[in-house]
Amino acid sequence: MVEKINSLKAEIMQLSAANVAEVEALRIKYLSKKGLVSQLFNDFRGLSPEDKRALGAPLNELKDLATNKINELKESLESVSSEADAIDMTRTASPIKLGTRHPLSVVRNEIVGIFSRLGFTIAEGPEIEDDWHVFSSLNFAADHPARDMQDTFFIQRTPDVLLRTHTSSVQSRVMENTQPPIRIICPGRVYRNEAISARAHCFFHQVEALYVDKNVSFADLKQTLLYFAQEMFGPETKIRLRPSYFPFTEPSAEMDISCNLCGGKGCSFCKHTGWVEILGCGMVDPNVLDACGIDSKVYSGFALGMGVERITNLKYQVKDLRMFSENDTRFLEEFTSAH
Repeated sequence: MVEKINSLKAEIMQLSAANVAEVEALRIKYLSKKGLVSQLFNDFRGLSPEDKRALGAPLNELKDLATNKINELKESLESVSSEADAIDMTRTASPIKLGTRHPLSVVRNEIVGIFSRLGFTIAEGPEIEDDWHVFSSLNFAADHPARDMQDTFFIQRTPDVLLRTHTSSVQSRVMENTQPPIRIICPGRVYRNEAISARAHCFFHQVEALYVDKNVSFADLKQTLLYFAQEMFGPETKIRLRPSYFPFTEPSAEMDISCNLCGGKGCSFCKHTGWVEILGCGMVDPNVLDACGIDSKVYSGFALGMGVERITNLKYQVKDLRMFSENDTRFLEEFTSAH
């Protein structure tokens, strides 16, 4: 029996299997009731007490060896099988779709690129701001409607901490800490307490520009606006400026461009006027310069601001502002080739 035990040990140590079915066949051959190891245990019962003491331990070692070896083969084959099952053999050779920039990011980068060619650099600031940088430094009166809870999100139940309602707060921060010449563009997210609809949202994105130096005139502003409009919407684009009012600029204006859908002839998009409003602008009010530590008798400047969603709508005719923030992949995939 010692020779049989040693022979089976050598045989079991060399076992291998190509699949789970073969492992099961090996288990039956060695460990089933009629298996080779089980037969040795049957023979073991008829041995003398002396032989049982001598062969008991080697026989148990043989059974443990066979059990462990068969379990190892089974586990190794099952792990390979599970990895193979995890691979979808029907998928294409390149299953991962390339991503694309969000349409607002595409337009924002295009706007920043246009102003960068004019020498403007990017300036950024906090979205949680104080009253001074959002309102007071920008010449907002203490009773200005924009301070009302209907328009502004205030934080911590205090009127001094709020979510910025425009990126003009970045301009005031830069002017406080930098002496002219200043030529910056301020892209960022802003918040207003408005009902969400197809035409309005409680948050949106703005890009504002500021230029402060000696002898900056309204003519500089107009030429900058014309350059931007033609770079963004095409060389045939025309602009017009209409008088308006903003607390932080004087004089102030709103800029329209000739409708890029009908070429200024009139359509439903431009309400048959041939013009579409895209931004507000004006010369920086001297009070704003003085409040930020810049001598208004020496320096002058202009500022302009636009909504990124507004420009995106004009370029891609997106009719519902809510689409920009819903992360609907069907909508986002439409802009795969946009940039």
